[in-house]
Amino acid sequence: MEETNLTIRISAIEDKMAIREVFDTFSILADERNLQTQALLFTENAIVESYFNGQLALAYNGRKEISEGFSDFVKNFETLYHINGQQIVKLNGNKANSIAYCHVTLVGDENGKKMKTNLGVIYHDEFERLDKKWLISKRKSFFTWQEKVDLGQPLI
Repeated sequence: MEETNLTIRISAIEDKMAIREVFDTFSILADERNLQTQALLFTENAIVESYFNGQLALAYNGRKEISEGFSDFVKNFETLYHINGQQIVKLNGNKANSIAYCHVTLVGDENGKKMKTNLGVIYHDEFERLDKKWLISKRKSFFTWQEKVDLGQPLI
C-alpha cells in the first residue's frame, strides 16, 4: 500500500517537473526566436489569448497561427529576455492547469530610439498529456504592467 502511494506521489512530481520544463522551454525558445519549435509545445488545436489592460488584444488558434503570430510579434525586437518565476500546477489525470509569472524584457526600435520594454505577465495555462508528453492546450497571457525605458542610444 505504501509503495503504491509513493509511486503515485513520484508520478505527480514527475508530471509537475515535465510541465515546468514545457513552461521554461517556451521562454528559452522565444528568446532564441525558435518559434517553429516553440509552436510544437502546443497541442495541434491550441488556443492562445493575450490580454492587455484586461482586454483581449490577440488570439491565435492552432500551431500555425501561434507560430506566425509570435513570429510577427518578435520581429520588432532585437533582444527578447524571459525570466520565469513561480508556478503552481494542479494535475487532473491527463490534464493539468497552472498559473505562472514571467518578467519579459524586450529591446527594439520605437520611433528611431532604442527602447527597453519590461512587462509583467501572468500565464494561465491548460495542459494535456498526449503520447506521454505534456503540451499546452490553452494559454491566457495577462500582461499586467509595462515599463518603457529610453536606452538613450540611436539605432545603428
